[in-house]
Amino acid sequence: MILYSERDNHYSHRVRIVLAEKDIACEIREFDIEEAPDDILSVSPYHKLPILVDRDLALYDTSVMMEYLDERFPHPPLLPVYPVARANCRELMLRIDREWCPLVDSIISGKLTKPKEKKTKEELIQELATISPIFKEFPFFMNEDFTLVDCYLAPIMWRLTSMGINLPYNKQLKPLLDYQNKIFERPGFIDSLTTIEKDLRAD
Repeated sequence: MILYSERDNHYSHRVRIVLAEKDIACEIREFDIEEAPDDILSVSPYHKLPILVDRDLALYDTSVMMEYLDERFPHPPLLPVYPVARANCRELMLRIDREWCPLVDSIISGKLTKPKEKKTKEELIQELATISPIFKEFPFFMNEDFTLVDCYLAPIMWRLTSMGINLPYNKQLKPLLDYQNKIFERPGFIDSLTTIEKDLRAD
């Protein structure tokens, strides 16, 4: 099994978290997107990383990769057992992909005007603030256990400071920030980080 991964990309990072949490033996080949071989990128119709290759199977959608890994390597499970809870997790992952990731991608691109960048950052902060109360009720994102949803959220949280976003430690955001610190201390999360990603939050 080989994961072709970008060195600093929150989509690649989420897959690496799954691999690390499950301690899956997988060769990780790191690239900047500009230097990735054309024969690898051609696997994806979008010519993007990450790409997961397992024997004759090649996957280019992160949600498919992550669920494939969870099904093929079932311990520890990263999706709930019951269908309703699993469906809720999938809805949350879809929400992150459709609503939050475009904001993150726009900020990281560096192509926004200053006013647009400021507005986009404020929108992302507001989105994150709306989920903070959840972590008063659940130790993880709408769940008692660490799931694939946390694998989606954690790479975004890790990149906030590098995007110029510093969440204030106040009463409203305290549950979210406590959750963040708990996630960042997980051995699986630490093991998932590339050298470049470690530097994103270097003191």
